[in-house]
Amino acid sequence: MEGPPQVTVTPDGTPAETAKPTFRSEVTVELVKHTAGDSDVLWAARVSTAGEQSLEELSKDPERSKGLINYLMRDRHGSPFEHNSMTFFISAPIFVFREFMRHRVGWSYNEESGRYRELDPVFYVPGATRKLVQQGRPGKYEFVDGTEAQQELTGRAMEDSYRRSYDAYQEMLAAGVAREVARAVLPVGLYSSMYATCNARSLMHFLGLRTQHELAKVPSFPQREIEMVGEQMEAHWAGLMPLTHAAFNGNGRVAP
Repeated sequence: MEGPPQVTVTPDGTPAETAKPTFRSEVTVELVKHTAGDSDVLWAARVSTAGEQSLEELSKDPERSKGLINYLMRDRHGSPFEHNSMTFFISAPIFVFREFMRHRVGWSYNEESGRYRELDPVFYVPGATRKLVQQGRPGKYEFVDGTEAQQELTGRAMEDSYRRSYDAYQEMLAAGVAREVARAVLPVGLYSSMYATCNARSLMHFLGLRTQHELAKVPSFPQREIEMVGEQMEAHWAGLMPLTHAAFNGNGRVAP
């Protein structure tokens, strides 16, 4: 959906048409680079008993040693799962990234900056399947589907608010106000993008907290939007390290 053209005035009084706000409900995750495979777990683990001979694991089929990977996961010997790296390019609402930043150990982040570029008017509106209503007391609540009226209200209120805030942002920019000041009027529903780099151990800890799964020994209650990101990251990781991913699921999705 797109709003009507937004018109601002430049410092010399000339009208200037700005970009039209657009609205999305999805997030995107792209695996841009990696050095990650199940064999990375094996040579890191076997150095404790084999020394330099552990390098032989680099050329061996990891399938031969999936029992070792499961043992390490089960008994929570975590450091062998750190000798790998995955970098993701993520597009999601700002409020998702603020939750991301609570994960600090084993993570590196670089996000686009509203100080140095004019931010695009792309905003988050929940899709039709997003549960809107929270019921129950804190610590013991659940989310349920909203009514059609609640869905319509949510979309309309968000889009109206987004348009007004982006109009104010453009008005300040056109008047010569610095980007780093003008951005303060923009909401956390604005889409941003970032690179996030992690290893398998830090990703497993993230997934244990930010996704719900029937195999999880410890229940988690993530916000749906960051769970959507986690599900896509997990799909990429599972393709790179299938034995490690299987051991993670087989041992209750608890990070070692």
